[in-house]
Amino acid sequence: MIVLPAVDILDGNVVQLVGGKPGTEQIVLPNPLEVAKDWERMGAPMIHVIDLDGALGKGGNPSTIKRMLESIKVPIQVGGGIRSTAMVNQYLEWGAQRVIVGTKAIMDINWLRDICADHPQRVILALDVARGEVQVKGWQESSRMTLDQIFSVIRDLPLAAVLHTDVDVEGLAQGINARAVKSFVERCPHPVIASGGIKNLEDVKVLGSIGVKWAVAGIALYTGKLNPADLWRKPK
Repeated sequence: MIVLPAVDILDGNVVQLVGGKPGTEQIVLPNPLEVAKDWERMGAPMIHVIDLDGALGKGGNPSTIKRMLESIKVPIQVGGGIRSTAMVNQYLEWGAQRVIVGTKAIMDINWLRDICADHPQRVILALDVARGEVQVKGWQESSRMTLDQIFSVIRDLPLAAVLHTDVDVEGLAQGINARAVKSFVERCPHPVIASGGIKNLEDVKVLGSIGVKWAVAGIALYTGKLNPADLWRKPK
């Protein structure tokens, strides 16, 4: 299993929020590009970049992310407020390996079908789950569709993966909800990226054992609870 460092951008800074709620910043670092370069230097095989301003509908940071895509050599997957075909195309043209879509894709399945057809194995569907319900619009509303309804609809789409974020434990670094993640992996028809709650190396090992292909780590990496040397081979 591959662990990806999270670079979440809000108001021009790299932040780590609790449950995705602005005002709960546990980490605030300036210069997202330098943060991403630091993770690359420490051996991260891929970087997970999320534009929180875009996700929350308060502008966005495309120019910052473009500089990352131009400067970072390891693959980058980008998400956060990507709600148009033009944005999908733009990030892929700039060099993103994969784009992450959520709200727009869940609310307009035909749009998701179209972008997957145009970019097979380059699109990740984000399913953010709180109290068993899929969240949309930056985790501010619940979707009308259940998880199983969504799984049925996306079964035959050429998605690269499904990103499962456990909002109930996101940003706490107090441990994963292994039972919930296992249930998600068993039901999901695509490879799963897990995010939320990772506390230590043991959590990483558990996620790998239950079939997760990739995991996103945030606060545990930024606070040193996870050691990059235990996760990645440092470039020579």
